[in-house]
Amino acid sequence: MGTRASVREAAAARPERAGAMAGPELSRSEVCGMLRQELSRDGAFLQGQPHVFVILGASGDLARKKIYPTIWWLFRDGLLPDDTRVVGFARSPLSVEQIREQTLPYLKASPSEEPRLAQFFGAQSFVRGQYGEEGDFGRLDQHLRALPGGAGANRLFYLALPPSLYVPVTRHIRARCMGGGWNRVIVEKPFGRDLGSSEALSAHLGGLFREEQIFRIDHYLGKEMVQSLMVLRFGNRIFGPIWNRDNVACVVLNFKEPFGTEGRGGYFDDFGIIRDVMQNHLLQMLCLVAMEKPASTDPDDVRDEKVKVLKCIGPVGREDVVLGQYVGNPEGPPEAQKGYLDDPTVAPGSTTPTFAAAILRVANERWDGVPFVMRCGKALNERKAEVRLQFREVPGDIFGRQCKRNELVVRVQPDEAVYTKLMTKKPGMFFNPEESELDLTYGNRYKDVKLPDAYERLILDVFCGNQMHFVRSDELREAWRIFTPLLHEIEEKKEKPLPYPYG
Repeated sequence: MGTRASVREAAAARPERAGAMAGPELSRSEVCGMLRQELSRDGAFLQGQPHVFVILGASGDLARKKIYPTIWWLFRDGLLPDDTRVVGFARSPLSVEQIREQTLPYLKASPSEEPRLAQFFGAQSFVRGQYGEEGDFGRLDQHLRALPGGAGANRLFYLALPPSLYVPVTRHIRARCMGGGWNRVIVEKPFGRDLGSSEALSAHLGGLFREEQIFRIDHYLGKEMVQSLMVLRFGNRIFGPIWNRDNVACVVLNFKEPFGTEGRGGYFDDFGIIRDVMQNHLLQMLCLVAMEKPASTDPDDVRDEKVKVLKCIGPVGREDVVLGQYVGNPEGPPEAQKGYLDDPTVAPGSTTPTFAAAILRVANERWDGVPFVMRCGKALNERKAEVRLQFREVPGDIFGRQCKRNELVVRVQPDEAVYTKLMTKKPGMFFNPEESELDLTYGNRYKDVKLPDAYERLILDVFCGNQMHFVRSDELREAWRIFTPLLHEIEEKKEKPLPYPYG
């Protein structure tokens, strides 16, 4: 099962003989206990070794809504190392009690979990300081060393901060906060604005830490169905012979959100939909669809194959891109009546796109000539992320053009699913083809299974030192190489995107 096992996988690990009666369902605590034993047996957790999880930016939205809840869920399920302490660091004056009050709505803790919750916050502390002051990081280090076993503890630093603070904060961590155990740093996207800034950041981080200490987190790589792509491709023989240019007509990757900027207009206006979604989330999914079979599931073997795919993709040209920006819909609900430019945090007359569609081409033997269509946008008609492979028409049609192309769809969100569109005979007296589906919707097949949050998987991976689902520096370089010329052209010309109504 390895260090990346999920709660579902642990439950499935019970051996069942063909024809034998299934045993009683395992409780969540029993399943988590099995996973905990597996992690310990694999050496992912060093029993008796203290760990400190430091949240830099503890007062921000990301920490409050995602990081603290994720650490709580892992703690609740017994998936953190035994002696793990959580330390917040921020400029704002905070106490542990205030952190509890601010995060409680997002923890989803039941009344019966109150004693466990008290234990969780009992292992927390907070240090106030300025991100640009090295002396404040010295005080943070003193605090960490004063914790039980603190001098030799493994330290994990989560940068829940704006990208502008990455350079000074990581410099101060390296100078003043390195512990006697392992030290790992989690960096949130965006990793720069273009190839030049990304390379500068990578060079900075590479001068302070080894690559195995740096975890560039893209939460999409922690989603259930994104991780299932590798198993679907390389664990099923039926797909191998057809997963190529001879059978696949096109690949479509969609990301749709039914809401606008919602108070993030200032941030979004500086980055846009291509940097926010296409250059990372969608490109990572493209790699998993297009890459060759890795030598093993070792993180570097997997990432080597992803880099090979990226190197086969040329820079995206403006002629292969459509850009849009949402406007108010007078017939929609109140929130839909405001367009992107009505957001007070957006610059007047901004030409930042909120929708983008682009065609990428993978120039290798497997995919030459197959368009990879990437589409992403805000204020659309639904929430959806999916990968859709459309196959070529059946040669030698004998049904009078009544047959549609087969499709294989992996729905990432919502309602995780894998389904195939195929032709069958329409029931009845007539011999007519009809499109139907073979549908594996996870909510129906795995009714009582709670799929882990993406951040749960990824933060557990960091504790385990597994970098398979984190972005390596050469991956990042190739991704920016593909999109930087397009981004510079868009920003220099300031062309007005096509308007589309909200929803």
